Amino acid sequence: MNFVADESCARPVIQALREAGHDVVAIAEIAKGATDDQVLERALKEKRVLITEDRDFGELIYARGRSSAGVILVRFPSRARRAKSATVIQAVSKLGSRLGDAFTVVEPGRLRISSRP
Repeated sequence: MNFVADESCARPVIQALREAGHDVVAIAEIAKGATDDQVLERALKEKRVLITEDRDFGELIYARGRSSAGVILVRFPSRARRAKSATVIQAVSKLGSRLGDAFTVVEPGRLRISSRP
């Protein structure tokens, strides 16, 4: 699967996705300082699922009606960060192609997926 990792996405998550065989473009590596709109536009243009820890993307998708190729919002408290990478990999494996055009929230012990409005 192809992803764009927002600057807020933890480096270990990016590495874990790459090690699992996924193609991950990390904004921190190629376009540091890009705006949320620019990141979302890049992901849509390249047909990549956006992975982020920034809740602002929910506003862009739901409140402003922006299109996406799919978004994964990772919400982990700092005390649970050790499990973050493994949990994201499990979610991607479980949901697969359902991640495209969906808004998915990954939290410790909880996974929510919804279609875009």
